[in-house]
Amino acid sequence: MEIIQVVGLGLVATILILVIKEQKPLFAFLIAASTGIYIFLFLVGKIGGIIEVLEDLAESSGVQMIYLKTILKIIGIAYIAEFGAQIVRDAGQESIASKIELAGKVMIMVLAIPIITIIIETVMKLLPA
Repeated sequence: MEIIQVVGLGLVATILILVIKEQKPLFAFLIAASTGIYIFLFLVGKIGGIIEVLEDLAESSGVQMIYLKTILKIIGIAYIAEFGAQIVRDAGQESIASKIELAGKVMIMVLAIPIITIIIETVMKLLPA
């Protein structure tokens, strides 16, 4: 029932933020950011377990590890970019948050190029000449 702890922490932080925000907006932002970071660090251990299971599945199915690692990097970039953008949005900086999301999308495309290339080559081999 770890989700209850996460939700409880989020609710307590939200109440503190609402109380403090009027008088000390900087402290309210720091509470929000630190709560988000704490929850993220809590989830890192869970994500590690998921990665181990996916690596075992990839090995047993014969999928090359380079593809799995690339996909995991892409997923990681997406989560980190979203997390960073949300923190920046909490600080009221929508334009910077948008730039973080754009950077994440570009980095994902850079990592996806080898996989897209292999998919296109495979399709081209299947098509009659």
